[in-house]
Amino acid sequence: MPEWIWIPIGISSALVTLVIGFVLYQIFGVRRLADTKVRANRIIKDAEKEADRIIKEAEVEGKDRWFKQKENLEKETSTMRKDIEKQAKKVSEREAMLERRSHYLTERESTLIRNEKYLANLERLLKTKMERYDQLIEEENKRLEKTALISKQKAKKELLKNLRKQVDLEALQMVKDIKERARTEAERTAKEIISQAIQKVSLSHWTESTVSVVELPTDELKGRIIGREGRNIRTFETLSGVEVLVDDTPGAVIISAFDPIRREKAKLTLERLISDGRIHPARIEEVFQEVEKELLVHIKELGEEAAAELGILGLHSELFNYIGRMKYRSSYGQNLLQHSREVAHLCLQMACELKLDPQTAARAGLLHDIGKVAETSMEGPHAEIGARIAAQYGEDETVVNAIAAHHEEVPMENPYSFLVATADAISGSRPGARRETLEAYLKRLERLENIAVSFEGVEKAYAIQAGREVRVLVQPDIISDLEVEEMGSKIVHQIQNELKYPGYIKVVVIREVRNVEYAK
Repeated sequence: MPEWIWIPIGISSALVTLVIGFVLYQIFGVRRLADTKVRANRIIKDAEKEADRIIKEAEVEGKDRWFKQKENLEKETSTMRKDIEKQAKKVSEREAMLERRSHYLTERESTLIRNEKYLANLERLLKTKMERYDQLIEEENKRLEKTALISKQKAKKELLKNLRKQVDLEALQMVKDIKERARTEAERTAKEIISQAIQKVSLSHWTESTVSVVELPTDELKGRIIGREGRNIRTFETLSGVEVLVDDTPGAVIISAFDPIRREKAKLTLERLISDGRIHPARIEEVFQEVEKELLVHIKELGEEAAAELGILGLHSELFNYIGRMKYRSSYGQNLLQHSREVAHLCLQMACELKLDPQTAARAGLLHDIGKVAETSMEGPHAEIGARIAAQYGEDETVVNAIAAHHEEVPMENPYSFLVATADAISGSRPGARRETLEAYLKRLERLENIAVSFEGVEKAYAIQAGREVRVLVQPDIISDLEVEEMGSKIVHQIQNELKYPGYIKVVVIREVRNVEYAK
């Protein structure tokens, strides 16, 4: 076949190949486009579903937040409403007191008006009698001149001499009568003021106990409180300085300690351990430290509440701690904070009656016994210690003297000192307010601890078992094992020389060394 014939055949073959390739390309391109559209539609639908899910979750979360905010707002509103109700109650009570005061002042004003009218009548009567007296003197002078045949001047001298003696006697008698009436009136008024103050202040009294009872859900917890070989209860007693009595009493253990603050720390710690369920030495120490910090905050809040109740402003923040600590102390069995609040109320009421500053009176009454909760390192009577503390924290001389003089150990320099001394006597003399034996017992236990801590190297000391045992914790870096026995003998010897007590007192000296390492 000639060569030129192959040329059109090749061209035709190439064209057919191109056409076939183009057709195939179009067919596969359309399929890929369709697949791409399907995938795109599927992605769009998935995106729409995800968007709907996110929107629904956002709506649910938004509703939850709205309900929580609404609940918080309702709680805040309820709290504010309760505060407003309390303030309204206080305002109404003060309005009632002011109304009674206004009624009393109105009666006093009426009495003063009647007295003024009575004095005016007496003055007119006295003026009339004086005129008659002068007339009688003139007539007597004339009669004497005629009878005695003496000069007028001489008769006047004799008459004046006799009259002077008579007038002096009458004046002395009048002064005596006036003083007697004034004394009687003052006593009557004082009794009235004190009785009104006592009637307006009606606080309850209770005597303090030296034990606290902790309720247990089950008696099985007693074994966990004691721990293996007694390690839990030994750690607890060493940290808190109390004695834990685990006996056959169902559903309860008893915490014994004469120091109420120490006993309260132990009670709160044990209750929290029981609630938590984890009772072991490390956890006991951790919880005790937490409770100790929280109790310090609570004590300050107690002081602030007592001052706010009496409307006392401007107290130094440290004084709130002293006031709050009084709740955990007693005086002759009478709760010290309750006693101080009552004395402050009595001082306030009596100051109002006597036209004195009620805030100064209440301030002195509330602070008069803070010396009883001062550190044991401060020496002297509690009134003197309290006065030093008050002066240290910026109280004025009036309040300081009222605190120092309320037991008449120093002279009373202002009327507020008399008010505090009177109110203190009233509060302490109410039936059932005090108990002498408990105070002596607490002082004996406190003296036991003070004797023990007076030795060098002693870190802490706790009197337990009603004063029949003293546990002494010494510093291991100062006291060696060989010196522990000698330390116990010294403490026993000093107790025998300084204290009187029935039976015997057991002295236990404890030296503990801890080694702490950390594994990484």
